[in-house]
Amino acid sequence: MKKLSILLLLPLFLFLGCSKDNNENGTQVDKTANLKGPGDSANELLSSSKFKNLLIEIGYVTNYAPTEMAVSNFVELLNERAHKDNISITYKELDSPKKDSLTIDEIFDLEKENRTVYNDGDTLGLYIYFTDASASDDNPDEDLVTLGAVYRNTSMVIYEATIRKLAAKSSLISNSTVEAATLNHEAGHLFGLVNLGTPAVNEHEDPDAKSHCDEQNCLMRAELQFGWGMAKMLTAKNGAIPSFGTECLLDLQANGGK
Repeated sequence: MKKLSILLLLPLFLFLGCSKDNNENGTQVDKTANLKGPGDSANELLSSSKFKNLLIEIGYVTNYAPTEMAVSNFVELLNERAHKDNISITYKELDSPKKDSLTIDEIFDLEKENRTVYNDGDTLGLYIYFTDASASDDNPDEDLVTLGAVYRNTSMVIYEATIRKLAAKSSLISNSTVEAATLNHEAGHLFGLVNLGTPAVNEHEDPDAKSHCDEQNCLMRAELQFGWGMAKMLTAKNGAIPSFGTECLLDLQANGGK
């Protein structure tokens, strides 16, 4: 059995300078609230105390859009766990970065160029980038490939090309199920799980994988962030997408979620 080497992609950024820019209509947009660290907006995502609605912008490289099934499953998860009156999706097709792999810093630079949805009034803005590049620290020879990552409080990247390569290796899993499981896992990090902004009611953090759960079959297991772990869990569950475990659900409910 290969040893899992955890390279957690949850970096915190220091943002300097002006955080206000003009949008395409010349109106000034304050991006400050969307420039925080992963998990910092957990309560705002889960509760309705500040934001009653959620607007998700999906930026995708041409021919690498997510499946309708995966997006539908993702929205279903958000409706199940977050107190939002309305959750809506907007899509934006993007050119390929024309690179085999991308660092998190490069992904952040692409977001600055392409993102248009930010917090506005009682609507929280979330950005998801589906890329045709792989993560810069992947090691395919060791079956260590990253499927997704969160890198700010309202931002995540999904390595769609890597997901498709993984799904193609087995008839027991599909693009849709791997996409959905990856989206849902990364949503858990935005929700602040585990100890990433949402305090744990009971200790259940994996001692070998920061911000991941030690409960068996939980959506927040560290394996789900990496290729071989995802394939193993989905195959064992006959393609069923994992759910949050008991401890993670307690944490979400204690921090304003359902």
